[in-house]
Amino acid sequence: MFLKNISIVLIASNLLLLSCKQREQISEQEIRQMKKTADQVIKRVLTSKKIVATTNYNSTSYFIYRGEPMGYQYELLKSFSGFLGVKLEIKIIDEPESGIGCLVDNECDLIALGLAITKEYTTQIDFTIPLTQTRQMLVQCKPAGWRKMATADQINAYLIRNPLYLAGKTVYIQKNSIFKNRLQNLSDEIGADINIIEDPEATLEELIGMVARREIEYTISEEYIALVNQKYYPDIDVSTPVSFPQNIAWAVKKEAYGLLDTLNYWLENFKKTRESVFLYNKYFKNTGRRGSSGGGILSLSEGKISLYDDLIKKYSKKIEWDWRLLASLIYQESRFYPDTVAWSGAMGLMQLMPNTAAKYEIDSLSNVENQIVAGVDYIALLDRQFAEKGINTDQRVKFVLASYNAGIAHVYDAQRLAEKYNKDPHVWDNNVDFYLLNKSKPQYYNDSVVKYGYCRGEESYNFVNEIFERFEHYKNMIKEE
Repeated sequence: MFLKNISIVLIASNLLLLSCKQREQISEQEIRQMKKTADQVIKRVLTSKKIVATTNYNSTSYFIYRGEPMGYQYELLKSFSGFLGVKLEIKIIDEPESGIGCLVDNECDLIALGLAITKEYTTQIDFTIPLTQTRQMLVQCKPAGWRKMATADQINAYLIRNPLYLAGKTVYIQKNSIFKNRLQNLSDEIGADINIIEDPEATLEELIGMVARREIEYTISEEYIALVNQKYYPDIDVSTPVSFPQNIAWAVKKEAYGLLDTLNYWLENFKKTRESVFLYNKYFKNTGRRGSSGGGILSLSEGKISLYDDLIKKYSKKIEWDWRLLASLIYQESRFYPDTVAWSGAMGLMQLMPNTAAKYEIDSLSNVENQIVAGVDYIALLDRQFAEKGINTDQRVKFVLASYNAGIAHVYDAQRLAEKYNKDPHVWDNNVDFYLLNKSKPQYYNDSVVKYGYCRGEESYNFVNEIFERFEHYKNMIKEE
């Protein structure tokens, strides 16, 4: 009732703020309709005790990681729905136009994509106060061997630092994105053609990956998304702006003033909280790991991998793994630092997520042995689940590692995709691994057999391969006892 009263007061305030001239231009019937429209969306939300929000699958907005829903937009929405005291329902869309249609048809209440506020969009939807600001950035690849270059000037000599030099260049962009208008305006401003190619299928993050693999030269991205992806692709450069700063906001149906005012009321207060700062840093700044005390890798020539070799040897027997394989997993997860905490909240040597860690009765203060025991017990659980599906021991290790990284639900999705496309769901290499690798593509994560949506599958695919590659090095340097 408190929130409903807030909305009604704010609606009344908005109407009172209309100038005399404005009120003369608006008929009483139009004012009554404005009041009705303004109130009906928030009334529906509060009555049904559910708010339906649209967002998209990617590594910043919404995704499932190790079985837990995460994402900047998702966590903001959870906080807002908690403020309202209602349940949150997520609808996935691939582009803003779908979200606008969803609002118009009353199939959703809110677009939570982090849209740039543009003149074109304001004719169709109403925006909240800004969440933050961003710029459109050119995504390009650093020169080969850039790490060995002595100065930034040497690197910059190979890069576009002035948008003027995009004249005659080919830039790939996501279909139906705001980047096309900006590049067309830029082309007019510089008096030269920019070859703009709209990829009919690729997502923004896929285009960034294509730049990183040198399959294309350039794409455009919002700055905050580009910075996150630079953590995954250190060879890309995202330092050249092609636009002025733009406000980023959520959006509601035109004239849904009740919901809009309630959102703005919440946002104004939420942005002042520590939680707001924490969430922004979690997804856009602290995307690595933090931790300082503990193990580190020792000298392989001396027959040692870490300070914890004896414990790793002891507990690897419980899962019948070569201890050097378990050591390679631990190195991949934490570099043998027991106080490591990831951006996602995963902690310790074994990087267990908080909910998983709680199930095995450990926390950030648990000693190294208990951390290893918990991690091994979790591996044993995953192994049993794949054993029950009839996957043989050699293949099962890779399924387990992929599940340890991405969460078993995404691996199950990849198995279902493999089966659908006549691949062997019991074989990892060149079968299930392909579908996990490509689970960031809409054609796969939107497939009817997929239950858990988007996954940054490339990370999990590489996770498995890197662990096995390091395992081979460990085997070469340290003979089995």
